[in-house]
Amino acid sequence: MNSAGINALVQPHLAQITPYQAGKPLEELAREMGLTDAIKLASNENPLGPSPLAVAAIRENLDTLHRYPDSHAYYLKEDLGRHLRLNPSQLILGNGSDEVLDFLVRALVPPGGEVLSTNHTFLMYGLLTQAVGGVFKEVPLRDLRVDLPALARAVTDQTRLILINNPNNPTGTAFLRREWEDFLASLPPQVTVVLDEAYIDFADDPQVPQSLDYIAEDRLLVGLRTFSKAYGLAGLRIGYGFGPSLLMDYLNRLRLPFNVNRLAQVAARAALTDRLFLERTKAVVFEGRAFICRELERLGLSYTPSQTNYILIRVDRPATAVYQAMLRQGVIIRAMEEYGFPGHVRVNVGLPAENQRFIDSLARVMGLND
Repeated sequence: MNSAGINALVQPHLAQITPYQAGKPLEELAREMGLTDAIKLASNENPLGPSPLAVAAIRENLDTLHRYPDSHAYYLKEDLGRHLRLNPSQLILGNGSDEVLDFLVRALVPPGGEVLSTNHTFLMYGLLTQAVGGVFKEVPLRDLRVDLPALARAVTDQTRLILINNPNNPTGTAFLRREWEDFLASLPPQVTVVLDEAYIDFADDPQVPQSLDYIAEDRLLVGLRTFSKAYGLAGLRIGYGFGPSLLMDYLNRLRLPFNVNRLAQVAARAALTDRLFLERTKAVVFEGRAFICRELERLGLSYTPSQTNYILIRVDRPATAVYQAMLRQGVIIRAMEEYGFPGHVRVNVGLPAENQRFIDSLARVMGLND
């Protein structure tokens, strides 16, 4: 069949989707550039690597790979329930929290139904909405923060889902508890709110709300979290959501069998017990974040104060050019054009030596050497 025939068969709204671009692997970029010591500070990964207890659990289970995983992840749900003080029936697991987002959009958004979010946020929100033929509406950020009153005013009779990233990627900003509570109280009953908290472990302001404090069986609120960031398990793709039990039951009806693999399940269970690693991760991020911000100020570069493990930096020149120049220095960061910030780059906190190398390289690229 020719391309015209295939185009006629596929749902027409799929033609409008631009696939998510995750970037080339570090190894391939290094090979293309002839680099031998490149560092990657582009994907908000854990600078310490994976949880050691998770790695040990994986090694102990390598000889069970001929067995299918537990499709319901019974033991991991039990552990997560105790950890979060939730009933396991309030939980759903996904191949990354992205998959749980996909379940939510597919379950709640009919063709033509509205999904409300902000601009300058996680790109998958819009892509998943497009995939079901929904209408994705963006409310502008205010001072690079999620504008909750504006979101509430944008709700219509067609709004089915509100997707909010807090702290927000890529700005690193977070809204506070009082404005969150006012927002929840203002919403009509048919709207489900999803609070994506992939970076909540790095928020050190005690006024930043956590979805767990607001979960109730009679409230259409879902929290999303991941093992990718603070626990260092990005390569295993495991995340989870929590909310009303009945809604989680419906989402489970969309979930494919064995969607979370065996090693991901045992690694996540072990990582939950690795409190020392979590505290070390947070300490490295907090210290590294403060160092990078001090150095950016010394260089006279503007940045957005962050509640995450990354920093949005204003470079006042084409971001892709800065990215490419940094790449030639062996430092991989993220250009922010696709997020609507053409004059900005994003860098995640690395180990101390990596942070220093980033600052030195950025100073050279920007012509700010002393």
